[in-house]
Amino acid sequence: MKYLLIFLVVLAIFVISVTLGTHNNQVVTFNYLLAQGEFRISTLLASLFAVGFLLGWAICGLFWLRVRVSLAHAERKLKRIKQQLGTAESNVTLSQYPAVKE
Repeated sequence: MKYLLIFLVVLAIFVISVTLGTHNNQVVTFNYLLAQGEFRISTLLASLFAVGFLLGWAICGLFWLRVRVSLAHAERKLKRIKQQLGTAESNVTLSQYPAVKE
């Protein structure tokens, strides 16, 4: 439900930006790192929003993937430790004689 609301908010922002951009057909000069170009504001606004959105999802996806890999590694380590503990407990035998004489 939470992700649906986030998606709807992002979709609403995108629709509003495209709507505002279509009402303003001015051509602007956009300077980027390697060159410069002339674009309509609607095209520039929509494309920069899409690039920022995709870049944000890619960065968040990389962090999520790192956390999932770390979790899988920790779960494997925990399983291995539990198996070692189980085998160690099964190897322990109780003696008839106490360890400490009273």
